[in-house]
Amino acid sequence: MAMNSSVNEFILFGLTQDPRKQKAIFGVFLMFYLATLLGNFLIVVTIKRSRTLGSPMYFFLFYLSFADACFSTTTAPRLIVDAISQQKTISYNECMTQVFSAHFFGCMEIFVLILMALDRYVAICKPLRYTTIMNRHVCSVLVILGWVGSCIHSSAQIVLALRLPFCGPNVIDHYFCDLQPLLKLACMDTYVINLLVVTNSGAICMVSFIILLISYITILYSLRNYSAEGRRKALSTCTSHFIVVVLFFGPCIFIYTRPATTFPVDKVVAVFYTIGTPLLNPLIYTLRNAEVKIAMKMLWCSKV
Repeated sequence: MAMNSSVNEFILFGLTQDPRKQKAIFGVFLMFYLATLLGNFLIVVTIKRSRTLGSPMYFFLFYLSFADACFSTTTAPRLIVDAISQQKTISYNECMTQVFSAHFFGCMEIFVLILMALDRYVAICKPLRYTTIMNRHVCSVLVILGWVGSCIHSSAQIVLALRLPFCGPNVIDHYFCDLQPLLKLACMDTYVINLLVVTNSGAICMVSFIILLISYITILYSLRNYSAEGRRKALSTCTSHFIVVVLFFGPCIFIYTRPATTFPVDKVVAVFYTIGTPLLNPLIYTLRNAEVKIAMKMLWCSKV
């Protein structure tokens, strides 16, 4: 319970109040969520058990799938259950936990996407030194740094959220607890806190997106020295990475890099990166990747 709050629970408005639409939301998002868990679980288990997927790219993909499954789990179950329940309340403590975990796993996903771009950059631009630069120790340290960075980011978010005083209005116009909708309910001038949110979340989104863009442009530029076949393989890997990056960062930048205004469309945009991306990542990475498909067939067919 906050030090300076008379509100001990919130009501999540959800995506819509229309009962017919709510039933549809329940069905559709339950399928999406189960598919997300299944897809990411398959990737995690395949990479862990497979002897062929030992390269750094799959080491990072393992963590991306893990972060995806967790990130989706922070928001989707609540949306699904609330779609068919009469009571859409969430306690203050649960709400704060959701703010922390959503930002933690969301940020982890961003850092892993950067590590994957770095891995492709080294593989394509420094092919002869690739195995020495991206050895297992370096990869492990990079992932640990990603976890630490995510923890710092989400701790900063939660410190801001815990300082908000609530004195009455408690209907959150969203389907999960996030700082922007909470700022609208706080009974104080939230201008400074909003600036901090934009500099924290907004900067992470923007800076990461720019880093990723630069790395992929550099990769494309260095591909001109490759043979047609080499170019095609490198391009197909990078294309799948880039699709994921655009799907995730477009909505993030839209939501976190602007001053204190929330639009009704925010909730729909948030669906893209909280539920859409974790569902599409395993599809994009497996359908566009022959190695993963072969490893999956070998692993799962031998089981059956």
